Amino acid sequence: MADRTPVLRIVTTAARESLKPLGLAQRGRSRLWTDDHGWWLGVVEFTPPRIAGSGLHVGAMWLWHDVDDLAFHVDAVRVGSELFRTEDQFTRLALELSRQAAANVIALRERFPALPDVARYLTSRPVRRGFLWDSFDSGIAAALIGDPDTARDHFERILRADALVPWEVDAQEKARELHAIAADRHAVTAWVTRAVDSCRSKLALDPVPFAIS
Repeated sequence: MADRTPVLRIVTTAARESLKPLGLAQRGRSRLWTDDHGWWLGVVEFTPPRIAGSGLHVGAMWLWHDVDDLAFHVDAVRVGSELFRTEDQFTRLALELSRQAAANVIALRERFPALPDVARYLTSRPVRRGFLWDSFDSGIAAALIGDPDTARDHFERILRADALVPWEVDAQEKARELHAIAADRHAVTAWVTRAVDSCRSKLALDPVPFAIS
C-alpha cells in the first residue's frame, strides 16, 4: 500500500491552489472544504478510497437540517477514486480534481444565488419515493418565500409516509410542526433561524445572521 502521507499533502496543496482563491475553508487538516453562504454550504470532499488516492464529491448542504456532520443534500459532481502510484502522477490528478471542484463550486453559486432560486430548484424536482428529506427541503424553501400551499403539500407527503425508523419519525415530527406554521412566514423564518444557528454551532462555524434573499 502506498504511503498516505504524500497523498494528503498533495491533495491539500492542490485544493489550496484552486479553492482558497474562491474563499473556501479547509476543515482542519481533512479532505473537506466548505463554501459558506450562511444558511447553506457548498461542500467539497476529496474522497479517500480504501487505499491511497482520491476521488471527488461536491454538493450543497442545507443547514436547516441541524445536524452535527457535513452532508450532501444536492450533488453537483461525483468522481470515482483514482489511486496513488507516483508523486508526479498523483500531483497531476490532484490538480485536475481541484480544478473540477472549483468549477462545480462556482456552478453551485450560480445555481443558488438566493433563496427563491433554491425554492424553484427544490420544488421543481421530480418526487423520489422514500426520499422524505427531499420533501422536507422543498417545504421549508416554499414556506420561506411565502408559498404556504406548496409548502403544506410537501410536508403532507412526509406525514402520509410510514415512519418505520428513527430518522423517518424525526422527519415527520418536524414536518408536522412546520405544516402548522407554514402560512406564517415569520414563524417559519424563526424556526429555520434556530435550526441554522444550532447547526452552525455543531459544525463549529462562525455565527452569522440568517437573511432571506
